[in-house]
Amino acid sequence: MMIKMRSKPGALPASLSRYFSTTPQMGVTLIELVVTISILAILMMIAVPSFTNATLSSKLTAFANEIVGSVYLARSEAMKRNAAVTLCMSSDGASCATSGSWEQGWIVLAPDGTTVLQRQAALSQGFVATSGVSSISFQPTGVGATAATLKVCRSTPTPGAQERIVTISLTGQPMVTTTTTGICP
Repeated sequence: MMIKMRSKPGALPASLSRYFSTTPQMGVTLIELVVTISILAILMMIAVPSFTNATLSSKLTAFANEIVGSVYLARSEAMKRNAAVTLCMSSDGASCATSGSWEQGWIVLAPDGTTVLQRQAALSQGFVATSGVSSISFQPTGVGATAATLKVCRSTPTPGAQERIVTISLTGQPMVTTTTTGICP
C-alpha cells in the first residue's frame, strides 16, 4: 500500500524544488539597473551646470567681499591714526605697484608708506579684478580721496556671465553690485 503525502498549496513538487527556490531573491535585474543609471545621468546633466554657476557666484562674491573688507580696514585705520591710509594693488605684498591689475593682490599701507597693515594674495587663476585706478587713499575723516570702481569677473576657462562691481564712493563707502554682462577683459 502506498501512502500519498499531500503538499502545501503552491509548493513545488520535490523533484523541482532543487532547481527553484520558493524564498524571495534579493537583488536587481539588469533592466532596473539600466533605468536607474539612465535617470541618474539625466539628473546629473541638469544639476552640474547649476552647481558650476553657484560655485562661480560664490567665488566672485568672496573676492568682492575681500576688497570690501580691505576698504573698511583702510578707512578705519585712517580715522584711528588720524592720517591718510592707502589701499593699492601690489604684486609683491610689500609695496604699491604702478602697473598690472588688482588680481595680482593688494595691500593696505600705513601713513608712513612702508608699514603694511594688510596683504591680500593674488586671486585664483582665471579670475580678473580691474579698475581705472591703482590706489585709493582714505583721509583721516574716513572720506576717500578718489572714487573708484573695481570689476571682479572670470576670464578663463570660459568667461562667466556673472561679475561683481565694487564701487567706492567719495565718502569711502563700498557697495557691491552683481551684473550679468558677461564681458570680462
